[in-house]
Amino acid sequence: MAEDWQNGGFGLYIHWPFCQAKCPYCDFNSHVAREIDHARWLSAYLSELDRVAAETQGRVLNTVFFGGGTPSLMKPETVAEIMARCRRLWPTSNDMEITLEANPGSVDAGKFMAFGQGGINRVSMGIQALNDRDLQRLGRTHTVQEARTAFDIARHTFDRVSFDLIYARQDQSLDAWTSELNEALSMAVDHLSLYQLTVENGTAFGDRYARGKLRGLPGEDLAADMYERTQNFCSSRGKLPYEISNFATPGSESRHNLIYWRYGDYAGIGPGAHARLTLAGQRYAIENWRAPAKWLNQAERGNAESLREPIDFNSQATELLLMGLRLGEGVDLRRYQSLSGHKLAGPRVDKLLEHGLICIENQRLVVNPAGRILLNSVLTELLVE
Repeated sequence: MAEDWQNGGFGLYIHWPFCQAKCPYCDFNSHVAREIDHARWLSAYLSELDRVAAETQGRVLNTVFFGGGTPSLMKPETVAEIMARCRRLWPTSNDMEITLEANPGSVDAGKFMAFGQGGINRVSMGIQALNDRDLQRLGRTHTVQEARTAFDIARHTFDRVSFDLIYARQDQSLDAWTSELNEALSMAVDHLSLYQLTVENGTAFGDRYARGKLRGLPGEDLAADMYERTQNFCSSRGKLPYEISNFATPGSESRHNLIYWRYGDYAGIGPGAHARLTLAGQRYAIENWRAPAKWLNQAERGNAESLREPIDFNSQATELLLMGLRLGEGVDLRRYQSLSGHKLAGPRVDKLLEHGLICIENQRLVVNPAGRILLNSVLTELLVE
């Protein structure tokens, strides 16, 4: 009998924790380091690959994603050796997607070509804004011209290129965001990740906001207008919102991220990396040691995990909803029932249907466009006992 994770597939996430500079909005596990022992880090990654593969033998590896941090700061030889080891350890799909995150300020044509020769076939670029003033405010080290140059290099090197933009920035108007969207869509990109700026605790922006120093952020109404403009404008230009913040030409969706959102299994390697793995019929939540030095030392001892915790079936059903309802395709209700042991039904579901926030078609629960902007509220209604 097929295990539940096979509905989403199997992927591998590799976290490179280092950046040239820490962006003030970023709450990811990223660090600035003066010196990096690349040979030691490669050895630790390879050791961890061997350990994880021993538990997941025979699975078809569908995707590999190098995230961070700034993985384009890795040596191309490191990426090539990691990919060579992956291909030895697992059978791989014929069209395996291998993505590398890159910042425009950390790349050049020669390095991109070397990454391509090492196996990378998709790049996701952190452009974040298309005007220099806002790039400076966001703490980015590149200019718009550098971003455009890097994008052109990537587009001529890789079959698939994506880039990120942040909206609802300080002093940004709806018209200015629309103009920026139009410019982004003119760059012949096949995938865009478009995120609303969120102020997270523990970041430089979070500290400024708490002191009343982060001025010019849009109110809720303007932010909602920007969200709706993003959805409608991208759709009208053939970039469909297959996930709440991700837009793609049909066929160019991020297959790796779809494994997350379809609640498949994925291994996580590197400082702070998370995983969901089904082993001997039990799904586990796994976390790695977060501090780079701690992870490196522990990985060399074969003990890079800081947490391995079984997930009960009710919690799996909850995670399925939390991830899957972000997708335009929604969630298979039969799969939910198989995990939870009960149907997703009742007065709260009826209320959401009545208000047009969700729909149920062919045994799939889908959040309608009117509900997507209220997704957290929809999830609260569905998940309250």
